[in-house]
Amino acid sequence: MNVDFLILREEFRRVLLKIGFEEARAELCARIFAENSRDGVHTHGLNRFPSFVRAVQDGLVIPSAEPERLTAMAALESWEGNLAPGIYNAIRCMDRAIELAGEYGIGCVSIRNTNHWMRGGTYGWQAAEAGYLGICFTNTIANVTPWGGSEPRLGNNPMVIAVPRAEGHIVLDMAISQYSFGKMQEYKFRNEALPFAGGYDAEGNLSQDPGKIIASQRALPIGYWKGSGLSMLIDILLTSLSGGRTTADITKGGAESGVSQCFIAIKPESGNEALIEQIVEFTKSGHQDAVRYPGESTLAKRNTHLKEGIPVNEKIWNDVLNM
Repeated sequence: MNVDFLILREEFRRVLLKIGFEEARAELCARIFAENSRDGVHTHGLNRFPSFVRAVQDGLVIPSAEPERLTAMAALESWEGNLAPGIYNAIRCMDRAIELAGEYGIGCVSIRNTNHWMRGGTYGWQAAEAGYLGICFTNTIANVTPWGGSEPRLGNNPMVIAVPRAEGHIVLDMAISQYSFGKMQEYKFRNEALPFAGGYDAEGNLSQDPGKIIASQRALPIGYWKGSGLSMLIDILLTSLSGGRTTADITKGGAESGVSQCFIAIKPESGNEALIEQIVEFTKSGHQDAVRYPGESTLAKRNTHLKEGIPVNEKIWNDVLNM
């Protein structure tokens, strides 16, 4: 079943207005949820929307809250998120990082006590569309087992790196777990095994069964010990910059709310575009159809879904229509 982008966006907006969002903020969040599905990231679009609504109803997300700046030191700022919607806070912070980069060449904005930003790549695309390099990362509830451990003690702590490019922006959006939990949920919906082991089951065995990994909350870090170290350092870096909650604190709270995030924008040097093309061309040389740069598939899906409609999970779509 396919749904037109504008219809999807309007249904999201209708529900958000119903649960207490004011018009402009409902429009912004509805657009981002719809764009996530439009770009093929269904796990952070339609499929995540009902749980977002529940988070609002449970008081974990405060629709009317406003973020506020706590400290500023030239190009470096820290903000308090006040548990406002993660999408809203993230857009505001990346906008501010871009403003700072326009003045200083680089801008770095950290934020504490914010909420799930949904698709992290959204804010990489935001920076790239403005003509800036973008880097952003977040911590999460503990759902990754550190290398050598047996219990989840790390977050899957997604990170994004974006580079503006006339032929199509390069945007890497990845979790530090081998598969994001949203991606595993997608495989579970389709009743399919993961292509590679993605985590551990309740007995501590490596598994390709997404349902067992989701139940155990014991995802495998990318690159084994390398991903384990990267996840830990992202958490340390975030809390050092923001003074916010660590993965341990978030986990103790029992829900993924009040997380810490960072948004960096960098003004690129002009004249280096040919060097970027050289890297893309060399990487793809010899196997043009098999190798894609980060973000290339996103653009292809975006164009297809705008023409043909966005494929949706019919049950979740009907749930939204009935909200």
